[in-house]
Amino acid sequence: MTDTTAKPTLPDRLSGNPRSPHHVEEIFQFEIGIKVNGKERFDVEEYCISEGWVKVPTHKALDRRGQPLMMTIKGTVEAFYK
Repeated sequence: MTDTTAKPTLPDRLSGNPRSPHHVEEIFQFEIGIKVNGKERFDVEEYCISEGWVKVPTHKALDRRGQPLMMTIKGTVEAFYK
């Protein structure tokens, strides 16, 4: 049997922001999970596995364009399909 819904491989760097050059629309058709230092995070906006960081939005702070400010968390990053 062949699987017609083959999932694309997850890239080293991926962003959830459609304006980013690291945004890949085909990957977001599936549910993705991110683990940082062994704990699953649900608020990750962008990640890089090789450099070992994720970017998460701050709670209330906005930049001058109205977008949430991003905070970088460093550690061991693991991306997977749920």
